[in-house]
Amino acid sequence: MLNKKSILITGGTGSLGRALTKAILAEWPGVGRLVIFSRDEQKQFQMAQEYPPYEYPMIRFFIGDVRDPERLRRAFNGIDYVIHAAAMKHVHIAEYNPDECVRTNIGGAENVINAALGSSVRRVVALSTDKACAPINLYGATKLTSDKLFIAANNIRGKQNIRFSVVRYGNVMGSNGSVIPFFLNKKSEGVLPITHPDMTRFNISLTDGVKLVLHALEHAWGGELFVPKIPSYRITDLAEAIGPECTHPVIGIRPGEKIHEEMISHSDSFTTYDLGDYYVILPQIPNWKLGDFIEKFKAVKVPDGFNYSSGANEHFLTIPELRELIEKHVNVA
Repeated sequence: MLNKKSILITGGTGSLGRALTKAILAEWPGVGRLVIFSRDEQKQFQMAQEYPPYEYPMIRFFIGDVRDPERLRRAFNGIDYVIHAAAMKHVHIAEYNPDECVRTNIGGAENVINAALGSSVRRVVALSTDKACAPINLYGATKLTSDKLFIAANNIRGKQNIRFSVVRYGNVMGSNGSVIPFFLNKKSEGVLPITHPDMTRFNISLTDGVKLVLHALEHAWGGELFVPKIPSYRITDLAEAIGPECTHPVIGIRPGEKIHEEMISHSDSFTTYDLGDYYVILPQIPNWKLGDFIEKFKAVKVPDGFNYSSGANEHFLTIPELRELIEKHVNVA
């Protein structure tokens, strides 16, 4: 799929961007060009040490900010596929700096769309979050807006051969700034603070996150929002799995946090279909025939009123399962 193609990853020095880079190079060694677009000079420098130009001549490191439309237009020149992973993602920081979050997550999305429409890009996959479903915090609200922008972009493409789609998932195991590395770092202090004893979260590995993005890149018809079927965990079980010898004081939820996360709301259910490994929320007015989509992917409509919540999930990870997954997927110092 990607051999001889040019791919650009915004936020390419983040956890998922690095995992995507590794997976793309392993599966498609004949990739034409892989552009790592991010604003963090230090992370680009560190990542470049792993991919020296004499071994990986197809990789380009491009300093830029999605808030800069002119820089994006230049970066998108000659690009076939775009994976939009750049975002301001910390809930409490977004609550304290709302204007910065809006400029990055909403303004940045608009800039990516406009740059893609003004170039030869054929596919755009944007990363979303469970916090965009029925959002109660600014981060979630900006990502919901971003989702809507990318889905609606299919309506203004005209005769261009370009498709925009979105992938939405929960906490990526071991990603920068997430709870698992936070607990692992705090373990030596003997205290793992818990925000609320009833809190639950969806869980996905970086490997499975990458698979979902690549699936959307290859199979999207334009306007879909893909949701993986993944397990949940209880925050108390996670604390026990990482630091059973630690104390687990309850410190209260932070601004904008939910007790349980959702990825598909009751309202989404009316356009949601089961694809087997994934759910997909379809656009209310698709640019293709719904019957053809259902036949192609053997899609099954979910019941009206269906809801996909971390607190009511059919699959919860046990403490031993959490320990095994952390050992397998997280870099434990």
